Amino acid sequence: MDSLLTLLPMLVKMAIVVGVLLLLPLPLTWMERKIAAHIQQRPGPMRVGWHGLLQPLADALKLLTKEDHIPADADRRLFAMAPVVALVPPFLVFTAIPFGAPVQMFGQEVTLMISDMNVGLLFILAVSGIGVFGTILAGWSSNSKYAVLGSLRSIAQMISYEIPMGFSVIGVVMLAQSMNLSQIVTAQSGLWNVVLQPVGFFVFFVAGLAEAQRIPFDLPEAEGDLGAGYHTEYSGIRFSLFMLAEYLVVVMLAALNVLLFFGGWQGSPFFVPEPVWFLLKIGFFVWVFMWFRFTFPRYRYDQLMTIGWKVLLPLSLLNILVSGLWML
Repeated sequence: MDSLLTLLPMLVKMAIVVGVLLLLPLPLTWMERKIAAHIQQRPGPMRVGWHGLLQPLADALKLLTKEDHIPADADRRLFAMAPVVALVPPFLVFTAIPFGAPVQMFGQEVTLMISDMNVGLLFILAVSGIGVFGTILAGWSSNSKYAVLGSLRSIAQMISYEIPMGFSVIGVVMLAQSMNLSQIVTAQSGLWNVVLQPVGFFVFFVAGLAEAQRIPFDLPEAEGDLGAGYHTEYSGIRFSLFMLAEYLVVVMLAALNVLLFFGGWQGSPFFVPEPVWFLLKIGFFVWVFMWFRFTFPRYRYDQLMTIGWKVLLPLSLLNILVSGLWML
């Protein structure tokens, strides 16, 4: 009984986080359509509900009732496994993301995170890298040349940009002397890391765009030349799982940008609760990701590889060297 009471707060937090994450695509798809429409001087969704607010529900209903097609020559087991493999890592990442400082509830201190890990940052970087296997399995199991090309592009892209992304946060870890995300936020109480680590932030942000496979780095999908890329053969609920995973990665990267470089929940105005301030910062970065998508053109594949290996990697290594010299 005592062990159950000990686990109860964690189970409640897990249920809240999972529920919110599952519902996130509804407002984010509406938000992305509206941002695209206003950038292109269009009204966007307007017919289903006031200003199209019910359009995401209509989309969800369509995806849930659409035929679940599996190609005749596909590997059915791997084909069904791929969306799940792509979706699980983003959910696991949120177990280590803090949403605010500990609060007092019913006389007890409650942490606003599922698990306060000493190596939370390392856990996030390690787990998020597993998601590429879902992309690989989707392309390979579909038995489609377009899908295979999309998955192969994804492998090269993820490897190219995970390395500078990992190096870019080393300066932050050096300043905070910890991989615990809560301690990294606490270390920014006087000055945000974006001021001390501008190069690290730039590398992390650009590499994050590539990790999320968003324009200008969405070569694994590339609708123009690959017909939607690695998930070309997917439809219905399986396709929606890939889209859910993509939006969760966007939110995850927005949260990491805020935690590592923009003070997390620090610096909250006196009238805004710290968790709300943190979520507002995340919302701003999600908007930036969407704005980039409808503003910049897609790179060629050779340009994408050049940026990763010849620009971001040297910059991230230089940032580590300068950070070490500055600390000395």
